[in-house]
Amino acid sequence: MSTPPAGTTKKRIFSRNDYLAPLPIPTGRKPSDVLNTIWRKNEVFLDIGNYSIGSAVMVIWSMAMLFALMYYITSNSLILGGGLIIVGIPIMFVIQGLFREVPLPVRFNRQRREVCVPQADGEYWIVPWESVTAAATQHSSVSQAGKATMGLLIIGFENPDPQAKDDNKHFSLGFNCGGGTSAMALWECMRSYMEIGPDAAPEAAALNSGGSLRYYIDYMSDKAKTRGWILTILWEGVVGVFIFNAPLATYLQRKKLYPPPDLTYPAIIEWSKPLPPEQWAKRSPELEAAIAKREAELAAQTQPVDET
Repeated sequence: MSTPPAGTTKKRIFSRNDYLAPLPIPTGRKPSDVLNTIWRKNEVFLDIGNYSIGSAVMVIWSMAMLFALMYYITSNSLILGGGLIIVGIPIMFVIQGLFREVPLPVRFNRQRREVCVPQADGEYWIVPWESVTAAATQHSSVSQAGKATMGLLIIGFENPDPQAKDDNKHFSLGFNCGGGTSAMALWECMRSYMEIGPDAAPEAAALNSGGSLRYYIDYMSDKAKTRGWILTILWEGVVGVFIFNAPLATYLQRKKLYPPPDLTYPAIIEWSKPLPPEQWAKRSPELEAAIAKREAELAAQTQPVDET
């Protein structure tokens, strides 16, 4: 499946697509795990998960609060009934998801420069890192309520088996991170880990504390160090609690991911073991040249303009 070269941007009136890989060149953004997708990180591999029941809870709760406010203002039973239907259906899916097994993470092995992609049928693919595709896609819509923008980070993998059937040739992960710079920052978590090293990527999400609500209090304390307690209480406390119910979302997310699922295939356990440095895979010459060119472009963008 061919994609435009990394660094290409396609803009339309209501959409924008930024192509990030292949080849995985720098985006110029600081790595940021905005969705807590990093489940494990060590010197050999990075596990990326795509389980976001916490995000679903926050979206549903904010919709419920909106319908409740509208009903309080209008006392219109149609709004109440419509809200129960619109919010009730997603709630059923969330409850169903709580009883399902969490999907296995995708594992990025930086020493082998390969990616293990588990499949729903119990199989897995081993995909070359430099063949992975990534794109930040963003779409806008305009209505009477104003302009709304939504976006995704989409990461694609190709089945290395040349004999694979058409319905088993491609696999992709979608992350609801808003597209644009947010998607680039999330992609940089993976790209920086693979191309720079473990220290360049954020730490794994703190999932070892399970579903403890104490985590949210500690999270607010950490934010208060940079924002101050007034802004922290207003945003994380009032908005986070009453508009998005972040404590409940955090509780369910962390409870479900305690501990996060692991790859237990015997061959992958062996594949995940560290290698002697002399056996580490190297970048291709094409990627070396592409990264050098991109780094030069980014350096030129940050240089001050000579006004003389």
